[in-house]
Amino acid sequence: MYESREHLQTLTEIRSLMERSSKFLSLSGLSGVSAGLIALAGAFVVSMRIQTDLFDAFLSNGAGDYHTDLSKQDIRQFLVTVGLVVLVLALLSGTYFTVRQARRQGQTVWNQSSQRLLRAMFVPLATGGIFCLALLQYNLIWLTFPVTLIFYGLALLNGSKYTLRDVESLAYCEIGLGLLSLFLPGYNLLTWAVGFGVLHIIYGLAMYYKYERTLTA
Repeated sequence: MYESREHLQTLTEIRSLMERSSKFLSLSGLSGVSAGLIALAGAFVVSMRIQTDLFDAFLSNGAGDYHTDLSKQDIRQFLVTVGLVVLVLALLSGTYFTVRQARRQGQTVWNQSSQRLLRAMFVPLATGGIFCLALLQYNLIWLTFPVTLIFYGLALLNGSKYTLRDVESLAYCEIGLGLLSLFLPGYNLLTWAVGFGVLHIIYGLAMYYKYERTLTA
């Protein structure tokens, strides 16, 4: 009985070592929380602009023939600017917390596992980004909100096999919310804020209490 327990423990340790060598396990829950807060701030900025502009017709149904070409260009430029600022700040905060988490675990961030993760996520993210630029070009602004959720969810789903399996649950939530948003055009900004803001915060807190709290205690 004692030997069998020893063998079982040995197999468990071997399995853990193999998993650590093949998967990137240093994702920080705090990076999800910070990304969520930044996304909510970006959604708030857009919301304030909507309330003070003739912006909502584009976001609700893609119509707005009464708008001038200049206003359409201003809308596109404003959304792209806010989106880029949110993306850059989220990446910076995510990198900071992930690097800190990796150091606490005695791991390096840039390794074969993280490279496989980035490669798996790159194609869906790049495809979604180009698709969104095309939608903006054709003034289908309201569609960019659900599309970003859907392609982001697909990227998470594709990358989940190279990192914590909990990411898969977040991926399904993002995809589902994006698909729902397609049929609720008047609530695109709200669903976007829930997807990139609220879901990230909930996921990040769950990951923090599940994996990281013991390391910071």
